[in-house]
Amino acid sequence: MFADPSVILHTDRPAVALAVLQETHPDLAVHCCDSYVGLPELIGRVAAEVVYSVRFDGTPRYPRQALVESATVKWVSVGGSGTDHLGHWNPAHVTVTNAAGVAAGMLAEYALGAMLSFSLDLRGFERRQLARQWGGSRVEPIEGKTVLIIGLGKTGAAVARRAQAMGMCTLGIRARPKPTPCLDEVHGPEALLTLIGRADFIVCCVPLLAATRGLLGTAAFAAMKPSAVLVDISRGGVVEEAALLGALDEKRIKGAALDVFATEPLPADHPLWGHDNVAITPHCAAVYEGWDVKAVRMFADNLKRYRSASPLENVVNPERGY
Repeated sequence: MFADPSVILHTDRPAVALAVLQETHPDLAVHCCDSYVGLPELIGRVAAEVVYSVRFDGTPRYPRQALVESATVKWVSVGGSGTDHLGHWNPAHVTVTNAAGVAAGMLAEYALGAMLSFSLDLRGFERRQLARQWGGSRVEPIEGKTVLIIGLGKTGAAVARRAQAMGMCTLGIRARPKPTPCLDEVHGPEALLTLIGRADFIVCCVPLLAATRGLLGTAAFAAMKPSAVLVDISRGGVVEEAALLGALDEKRIKGAALDVFATEPLPADHPLWGHDNVAITPHCAAVYEGWDVKAVRMFADNLKRYRSASPLENVVNPERGY
């Protein structure tokens, strides 16, 4: 590590990121790249040691190899929480950190909003309004209902705080269970099917790993209540879409709010579009005004630690994915 590392800001909004670095690290020469294709050449040309990178043009073309297998890059700072787009990396060769928590509050508000939307039947009232039809179904409180939060990182914890404040019973699943604030019960992954059967709402916010791919499949949907609502703010691939579609087609669950999908953008002919009890959002639940500035400021703070050879925060274990 060097006090004056060569730094690249890899983002589609380089001016915003550069302004933060010029304010916090005015002595550093910082290079910017706003494309996937241009990053490998720039890394080689400036012998980059540190790269702050945002996945701004999808995963398939993301230049992961240029980052995690570079001869010069020692630290990759991901401007988001997910790191599945990096694949596997050797932590002895390169350190990867993320911006976990940068959107935890926004994601939790999305989850709470989705739960309220279903309990208040807002979509149903909207349909009836468009038809100029008075009347319809009743509203229901979420107070007293049970929410199962799968994944208790910063986002899961933020969901739990809001759900408990609304008077909900909060159940949680984490890889290493331990008493956790705002959770009435915390269990390990082996309790998934039992807990799902108790839940009125299931909020999924785990990273995409080998252990979580297809986590919510046929068995999970079979165990859900007919009145259950799924809220997915994790990563595409955690929920088996075929199993979800089967549950929706057979009316075995009440509905779902989905922000992530196995294929993004969601193809126009995908059958999920045809379900009026499914709320579809374009992987935007974590995108709010100012999130990118907050993420870069987190990187800038970590860069101070890096330059002083202090331990970095939010270091990601490639085996755990967080």
